[in-house]
Amino acid sequence: MKTRVIQEGPAPGDGGSRQDTGGAADGRRRNIAARMGHWSATHRKKAIWGWLAFVVLAVFIGQAVGSNTIHGADNFSGESGTAEKALYGHGLRPNTEHVFFQSKALTIRDPQYRAAVVDAATRLRHTKNVENVVSPITGDAAVSANGHSALVDFEITGNDQQAADRLGPAESTVDAVKAAHPALRIDQFGDVSSQKELNDTFASDLSKAEMLSFPITFLILVVVFGSLAAALVPLVLGITVVAAALGLVAIPSQFSPIDSNLSSVILLIGLAVSIDYSLFYLKREREERDGGLPARSALEVAAATSGRAVLISGLTVIAAMGGMFLAGDKTFISFAEGTILVVAIAMIASVTVLAALLAWLGDRIDKGRIPFLCRRHGAGESKFWGGLVDRVMRRPVVSIVLAGGLLLALAIPALQMHIVTSSVDDLPQNLSVIKIYDRLKVAFPKEGVTVDVAVQADDVRNPRVAAGIAAMVRQAHQDKDALPGTDITVSKDHTVALVQIPTKGNGNDATSTGVLNQMRDEIVPATIGRVAGVEANATGNAAQSKDFRDQLTSRLPLIFGFVFALAFLLLLFTFRSIVIPIKAILLNLLSVGAAYGVLVLLFQDGRLQGFFSYHSNGGVTSWLPLFLFVILFGLSMDYHVFILSRIREGWQKGHDTPEAVRHGIASTAGTVTSAAVVMVFVFSVFVTLSFLDFKEMGVGLAVAVLIDATIVRGVLLPAFMKLLGDWNWYLPKWLEWIPNIEHEEPSAERAGRGAPAAVGPTG
Repeated sequence: MKTRVIQEGPAPGDGGSRQDTGGAADGRRRNIAARMGHWSATHRKKAIWGWLAFVVLAVFIGQAVGSNTIHGADNFSGESGTAEKALYGHGLRPNTEHVFFQSKALTIRDPQYRAAVVDAATRLRHTKNVENVVSPITGDAAVSANGHSALVDFEITGNDQQAADRLGPAESTVDAVKAAHPALRIDQFGDVSSQKELNDTFASDLSKAEMLSFPITFLILVVVFGSLAAALVPLVLGITVVAAALGLVAIPSQFSPIDSNLSSVILLIGLAVSIDYSLFYLKREREERDGGLPARSALEVAAATSGRAVLISGLTVIAAMGGMFLAGDKTFISFAEGTILVVAIAMIASVTVLAALLAWLGDRIDKGRIPFLCRRHGAGESKFWGGLVDRVMRRPVVSIVLAGGLLLALAIPALQMHIVTSSVDDLPQNLSVIKIYDRLKVAFPKEGVTVDVAVQADDVRNPRVAAGIAAMVRQAHQDKDALPGTDITVSKDHTVALVQIPTKGNGNDATSTGVLNQMRDEIVPATIGRVAGVEANATGNAAQSKDFRDQLTSRLPLIFGFVFALAFLLLLFTFRSIVIPIKAILLNLLSVGAAYGVLVLLFQDGRLQGFFSYHSNGGVTSWLPLFLFVILFGLSMDYHVFILSRIREGWQKGHDTPEAVRHGIASTAGTVTSAAVVMVFVFSVFVTLSFLDFKEMGVGLAVAVLIDATIVRGVLLPAFMKLLGDWNWYLPKWLEWIPNIEHEEPSAERAGRGAPAAVGPTG
């Protein structure tokens, strides 16, 4: 390769300059990551004990403050959210529970049946945290048309958040009634008890995933590093990062409530980025040690290079997660709060306490070596990836056509994606709450799906308002999909009325959505909507699903634009090139699109239902596209920034672009592959869980990471960079004011390697 010494000043197609990467000891300034790593390594006791104190304090704060979770009307958006605020605000959404009696032989007219009903009502009236008990004996609760089914209704005191903790005494009472009357089938069902069982099942599923994830992660790290001590470092760092984030997230929850599943999201993301960042750091330190540098100098280089990549990656991930703030939904806002917090903590920990741990451990990092996994410290260049990149760059156009064509083919089905909200039919059908719900819905149709209309007026008993409500109910029942049994409940101050119209469907299908649309678009405006001074909003099962889906769909372009813009600016300032960020965004978008396409093929179209043990609901769950986008964009950028930083580093040292690309990818292949393997296995665990949403999430995350770490990193990235050559580093003159924040290597590295001045291609 022809080379020339690079003089000061910009190179062709570059807004910056290639420099000698001499060290900090000769007067050059370390970058911020190098300074943080240097301080931590020099004051390792302070760094380690300070970190442990921070984690303990964060956990203590979390326990002392407590988390404020989303409940009540905050679970709704759009028109249904407006309606629910009125209903919850005026006590029309009580924590209703039922004692459900059934018998094939007996009816409510039989003394034995009536005795059981009276016993249940009597016991419940003397049960703690129970109020407003009503019985079918007095005609205040429902009896099925054939008399074989009956309900005793009651309410749990407190709001819907407090009710779950107050349910125990009522459950004990129902169990006692069940034991006393074995001739009847007696069950408890209601908003509180069903939600509690579902939450417990969710938690059990997630705990299973967590319990499988840790040993899988540890085993892969042992294989990667060949020693128990080195494998424990990323895992311990990840656990402490997650613990700190789980504690501190309680603070913002006091101002903006968080989703009850946020802890699992924090664990997933915190473990992922902590392991990624630890691998970046550890592998670079080992590589420099293997190259002949003493331990301290190797740590300095790792801090200046991989540490800098960690900071850039972390900021890019934070930018991606910030897009969820624009969703307008409290669940996604809480996801944004939690993920940004855990990524920020992981980023800071990786450039501080990790350096201190490595300095403290020294050669003890190899304690517990596995004999058959014994290898050199540094992985060096991967022969496989180096050979693949060489072949790709010899035929870049062919590589782009083949690899890009494959990803485009996978992404095409995403254009037909149908967004659905999971319904009762998508829950595991072996759950007792689902079995009870199915029987209850058959016996009492109005206990199933309803369209609820919240009518607000100065006095809903006013004759004009009452006439409007009556007209609305009459027209609603003319719909073939409406069911009999409409209930009207008025608030104590007479300013709000709840009109509940039972419908066919499951709350997520065309039937129930069709009734909702007719109510909103035709019936309500033509009846109660014409009454002056009245506000009427429709809510209910179908409305909650539709409003969430519509709001999310309308916000997606804004969120995508926000994430792309921030990522572009971060990469622009990092690499001083407008080509690098555009290419990175397009490649990441391609991998996300391919993951969307796979979800459509598998879950919307119902392929491999037997293999994954699920039943297709004809779409992709509504919250998943946005969640996948921000998570995958962030994790993909992690790998991309790490690889590009290494490529840029080689180019700054004087290699031509093809050689810098080959060396950058080949030398980072072991690290990125290891990180990707961990993530793919961890995400795949979710496919084994019982809930359809978790299966979809696991497949989407695993497929996208796999695509990004193989096709994108190994084929498309080097092919595009080969075609573009020095144009990869193009920066318009009007942007040359952007500061050059390249890393600086310590002078020990130059002394150890005898590095000459940087050189570059002549053409």
